[in-house]
Amino acid sequence: MSGHSHWAKIKHKKTAADEKKGQVFSKLAREIQVATREKGGDPNFNPRLRLVIERAKSLRLPAENIERAIKKGAGTVGGEKLEEVTFEAFGLGGIAIIIEGITDNKNRTLGEIKQILSQYNAKLAGEGGVKWMFERKINQESNTLEWVPKQEIQIDEKLKESCEKFFEALDENESVQEIYSNLKN
Repeated sequence: MSGHSHWAKIKHKKTAADEKKGQVFSKLAREIQVATREKGGDPNFNPRLRLVIERAKSLRLPAENIERAIKKGAGTVGGEKLEEVTFEAFGLGGIAIIIEGITDNKNRTLGEIKQILSQYNAKLAGEGGVKWMFERKINQESNTLEWVPKQEIQIDEKLKESCEKFFEALDENESVQEIYSNLKN
């Protein structure tokens, strides 16, 4: 049985897992850079940075990656200038979506997000068009600020599967940090 080795299967699984881990590490490093740029690189005086570092350590981001991200955010090491972006959209079944991201090029990221939205029959909303349906609250478990829907909506299973694929496509974009929706689980 040529072509059916156990190692080949393990290699493909490991490669996929490593790519996913790399995406998470990249997103954490970007968040560390933005937090550092906002209020400095000392976690004792920057609560947002402290929380991101704690989350990064819990996900086993290497210490040298954390230090490098802090230096980039502080401007002591060359790197791209990152900024936060928020997009509001309406998805399948009328669900409301808030997409938060960190990017070095707002226009490119907007184009990428618009392309993903159009592939899944979703539409970009104007600023404030969706946020009024959410409240900003602190998640006690992760100590992060999150958008919590004031009212959740229910959709049928077929649309829910399409929404899951849509959310996965958004999450694969390197600029997207968090996705919030009013879809009932």
